[in-house]
This record gives sequence, C-alpha cells and structure tokens, in this order.
Amino acid sequence: MGDWRDSLPAVRGRLARDEPLAPFTWLRVGGPAELLFLPADEADLATFLGGLDADIPLHVLGVGSNTLVRDGGVEGVVVRLGRAFAAIEPRGGATIFAGAAALDAQVAKAAGQAGIGGLEFLTGVPGTIGGACVMNAGCYGAETKDVLVEAYALTRGGARLILSNADMDFSYRRAGAAAEQQLIFTGALFKGTPDAPEAVAERMAVITARREQTQPIREKTGGSTFKNPPGHSAWKLVDEVGFRGKPFGGAMFSPLHANFLINGGEATAADLEGLGEAVRAEVLARTGLQLDWEIKRIGRPNR
Repeated sequence: MGDWRDSLPAVRGRLARDEPLAPFTWLRVGGPAELLFLPADEADLATFLGGLDADIPLHVLGVGSNTLVRDGGVEGVVVRLGRAFAAIEPRGGATIFAGAAALDAQVAKAAGQAGIGGLEFLTGVPGTIGGACVMNAGCYGAETKDVLVEAYALTRGGARLILSNADMDFSYRRAGAAAEQQLIFTGALFKGTPDAPEAVAERMAVITARREQTQPIREKTGGSTFKNPPGHSAWKLVDEVGFRGKPFGGAMFSPLHANFLINGGEATAADLEGLGEAVRAEVLARTGLQLDWEIKRIGRPNR
C-alpha cells in the first residue's frame, strides 16, 4: 500500500515529513507530524486543501500556546500558518484587521497605537488571532465575541467563507462554526471604540503587570488548563484538591497559578496529560464537578 504523502497537491509552501512538533509548542513536548505544511499564502493553502483527500486527518497549529501534542505524534496533516497570515491593518471606523497568525498581544498594541480601545484584553491572551476565533478566547471580563465583526476562513475543501459574529455561534471558549465545519481561519476584522493611544497603553500596562504577578508566563506552559465550571473557578478546584505545585513526573500545576500546567523541563506529554487527568478525577470524586480541558490535546500516545 502506497504512502498517501506521495500524492499530495503541488504547493509553493513547505511540506515536511515526520517533522517534530515539540519546538512549535509552548509546552515543548510531543512527537512528530506525519506531514507538516507551512503554506506560502492563503491561495496556496486553499489549493492544498482542495486537493487533499477528505479522509486524511487535518489539524491547525498556531503558535502552540494552547496545544498539547501527544508523544506518539500526529496522524495526517498539521498546518501551521506563518508570516503571510500575520498582517495587522488598522482601518476606518475604529476597526482593525488581523491575520490568523498575528499574535493577540500585537493586535492589541497596534489597535492602541491607532487610537482604538476595547481590544486591550488581547494583551492577556497568549496565542494568535486564529486560535482566539476558534475558542472565543478572552480574559479579565472580555472575550473575542465582544469585538469581532467578521472572520475569514477556508473550509476543509478550500472554499473561502466570510462569517459574521452571529455566524460564529460563539459560547464560552468555543466557536460552534469552527468545530462543526472544520474551518481554518485566515483572519478577522475587529471593532473597538475611538480612544486616546495613551489611555489604551495605560490599560494594557495594567493587564501586563497583573499577568506577570499572577501567572507563570515565563515557564513552559499552555495557559489556562481547564475551563471554569459554571459558578466556579478551575484554579480554586485544583488548589482545593491539593495539586498546586505537586510534581507528577516532570509536570506540575504552577505554585503561582493552580490552573497553569507547566513543564519543569523534563516532562513528557504523557506526564502533562496524566497529571491533568488525575486532577480531573480527584475534583470529580470530591466535589462532583467536571473539569473540562481548555488546552487542546492532539495526536497519539506513545506506542
């Protein structure tokens, strides 16, 4: 039986077989992708998707801030959007366009410099705009759904779509449209409010200082590990069952913020996921509450 990788669509971007994915994630763990595709631009990606067999698994990886790649690697294609998808362009009427690979914090900064307020919360969101669209990312009382005008995406077959805010079907840490249609976001348009750049910069500085004081942002981490159950804080539940700072192989939940899973340097993906599952089981047994993963886990366990 032939290798499906021998009959792929012609592309202008880079195709790499058995490419290690750990260097592409903030947790720095995980096995290789069967095939890693770095498209040259949106047209290149659309062409590739249009010619890719629908039965081949497809995953999208941003900067890997919220992704745990399992040790056995990822079956199928992993798409990573690069510089061609990172444009940031302020537009009229307090709006700003951002490509899917643009860092959330850079979008907030550019908006502020253009006199657009309301996007400051993105300073506190690790990752890219594509990920923010997929999971309705947010913090400190604001979410992507509060500022998104429309999103631009490709379907699994390479067709281009423009989705309104309502089309996105946003809920807590989820965009229903992304999950149901296997969309790959290529960019988004946001709308804030006119504001003085100095005032926006001050609010961003407050958010940055708060993050540095309360989150292990200089560790190998994946951001918030679990979603908050209705009426509860995930970090409090992790803390209450005694897992704050408790080692599990090379993994632990941060002593600084108990909902941040960190790789102490030698952790495997199995260590990190195993610790998360142990916490979920303990919280359920002791409180009856279900902790759902916020970190996206992809791939196969080690064989």
